[in-house]
Amino acid sequence: MADLYADRLFNAMERMAPEPGMLLVAAPGMLSGDFTRSVIMIIEHSPQMTFGVNLTARSELAVFNVMPDWLPAVAKPQALYIGGPLNQQSVAGLAVTKNGVNIDDHPQLNRLANRLAHVDLRSKPEEVAELVEGMRLFAGYAEWTPGQLEEEIEFGDWFVTPALPSDVIAPGRVDLWGDVMRRQQMPLPLFSTFPADLGEN
Repeated sequence: MADLYADRLFNAMERMAPEPGMLLVAAPGMLSGDFTRSVIMIIEHSPQMTFGVNLTARSELAVFNVMPDWLPAVAKPQALYIGGPLNQQSVAGLAVTKNGVNIDDHPQLNRLANRLAHVDLRSKPEEVAELVEGMRLFAGYAEWTPGQLEEEIEFGDWFVTPALPSDVIAPGRVDLWGDVMRRQQMPLPLFSTFPADLGEN
């Protein structure tokens, strides 16, 4: 099943190179339980490694219970998200800056794309809150060794596309994977309702 969708869908699309601030969109029918219908924001991509966080996996744990000082900066729903299967004791922050904020002027923020930043969580939360429209906190991350991600993209496991600021702080009711698929070129919108479990179809 995975080979079918890889060959006929993502491998037929024009490819973009992965880089910080881009999204990795999981192929329909991806067999990995960790990444089914996932949308990964790339935070770092270098010859040494690639890592990012999954924007779609909200936990039942409230930010108030684990990192309450950051609550004023966190967008609703104010839950901790599961960034990936690795090192879930560590937390990464992504933010959407307010209009007019120059990310490069603020050492608390590392630019990923237009209005998108990786937050230095060693910063004072109140300073960050003044700069951002909202942010998310992610426990854990996804990581690829040198060449691994390129192989998976070549196989058709991932589609690479630019992120929008709204992707990071999307409301809890939003099906982010479906929304990202719908804004791509045809035929990807046709697969936007592809279920996580084929038994649901």
